[in-house]
Amino acid sequence: MPQVVGVRFKKTGKTYYFDPTGFEDLQVGEYVIVNTAKGQEAGQIVMSPREVPQEEIKGALKGIVRRATALDLTQMTYYKLQEEKALEQCREKVAEHGLPMKVLKAEYNFDGSHLTFYFAAEQRVDFRNLVRELAGIFQARIELRQVGVRDEVKLMGGYGLCGRPLCCATFLTEFKPISIKMAKQQNLPLSPTEISGQCGRLLCCLSYENEFYCEAMKKLPRVGAKIETPQGPGKVVAVNVIKETVSVLLLESDITVEMPASELQSATDSTAKGQSKRRR
Repeated sequence: MPQVVGVRFKKTGKTYYFDPTGFEDLQVGEYVIVNTAKGQEAGQIVMSPREVPQEEIKGALKGIVRRATALDLTQMTYYKLQEEKALEQCREKVAEHGLPMKVLKAEYNFDGSHLTFYFAAEQRVDFRNLVRELAGIFQARIELRQVGVRDEVKLMGGYGLCGRPLCCATFLTEFKPISIKMAKQQNLPLSPTEISGQCGRLLCCLSYENEFYCEAMKKLPRVGAKIETPQGPGKVVAVNVIKETVSVLLLESDITVEMPASELQSATDSTAKGQSKRRR
């Protein structure tokens, strides 16, 4: 298996694999300079050199240029502090050009040679003249990158329905597919205002406990199932996965009771056992 080292360029960004040849002693937390599609970038080691299956590697691995020096780290800090000023200047130029776009964030690479502006727009924007003007102002290679609504919220940050900082802006490194089926599986209200995040998409946290709910539901009868209870035959009208209880409408008395799922038995299982006894 090939040996790789994991490098991350942003706190909540993806982890990229690089060839650690010549730098096998790299430790988590160190900064290195690597070649990327945007030129040289400074990244932080988040996974020390180790072997991984070949199928986890996409494309050819690039090597590490060098360890980041004190000068590299100083430059990186300096240009980080310049990003807010660059953002304001870019917004002013966008307004001057009358472009229908919202500039969200400015991001320098470690030595200031590359400057990326992230923006949101409802349609395609012709920003060629803007790029030329920005290149003259900042004396750097300029890139304007359009992002979707989920990435927009990830860049801007904020607080979720739970009152905590948004997951995507604090620790999620990539977006996983979320489906309405997850909300149904967890018996959540299907009102968009209650299961949608600031981005207007389904809440990322719906996936956190989905696996638990899927496994737990396998042990519980479905709503509408006919079952046998210690109090007679009944029909399941509700299921509480967390408590592992079932609300049952008793068919003989028309009363609804809640009881542990372990005390229930499906009508089909009961019938099968009865047939087995008669055969004996």
